[in-house]
Amino acid sequence: MSFASKIEAVDDLRGPAGRLEAILNTGKEDAPYAALVTHPHPLGGGTMHNKVVYQAMKAFSHFGLPVLRFNFRGTGLSEGSHDQGIGEQDDVLQALQWLDMRFGRRILFAGFSFGSNVGMRVCCTDQRVPAMVALGLPIEAEGRRYHYDFLSACSKPRLFLSGDHDPYGPVAEVEQVVAQLPEPKRLVWIGGGDHFFAGTAGSPGSKLDQMRETMISWLAESVQGLTV
Repeated sequence: MSFASKIEAVDDLRGPAGRLEAILNTGKEDAPYAALVTHPHPLGGGTMHNKVVYQAMKAFSHFGLPVLRFNFRGTGLSEGSHDQGIGEQDDVLQALQWLDMRFGRRILFAGFSFGSNVGMRVCCTDQRVPAMVALGLPIEAEGRRYHYDFLSACSKPRLFLSGDHDPYGPVAEVEQVVAQLPEPKRLVWIGGGDHFFAGTAGSPGSKLDQMRETMISWLAESVQGLTV
């Protein structure tokens, strides 16, 4: 990344279930936006330290933006207990409010897997969020079925970025979801990538760098005021 951010522990982010463990990668003082990144399903081991979440942070940090990551309720040191994606929406809202209070800037959003579904439900209607990125959009995982009817009225720029060997978001099903959504939108497949953007037997090697660079390119093209 072109900007060397520093990491700050966040001690004052609280949701309805209690304190939320969080970290902030600092940005430039004149950064045009702040950013929020949410993690995959806690019951599958997802945390704010997930590799995909980290690479999404790096994509935002490339532009010198301050980036907040946090653990959903009941994850890591966050208080409360898992709430099947319902209470977690309140956690996202509190994170947006924290960023708004701290920086007073519009906020870009990226979520991975469970974090993309939960986060977009909040960010789609929040006027502080002008653009969203969904990484590894889940359709069905570990018996959980995800729905996206709420996106039918969302006209913000959206990037859907997945591996084409993602068992939780098969190509045909993700394409069907995205095809029904209004513009502006873009769906990009990372060849040989699985749900975590790792390699497959037919295409070994991590795809995380490709994921990050694709996200950077889309942000530069789609979000006013960001330049590579």
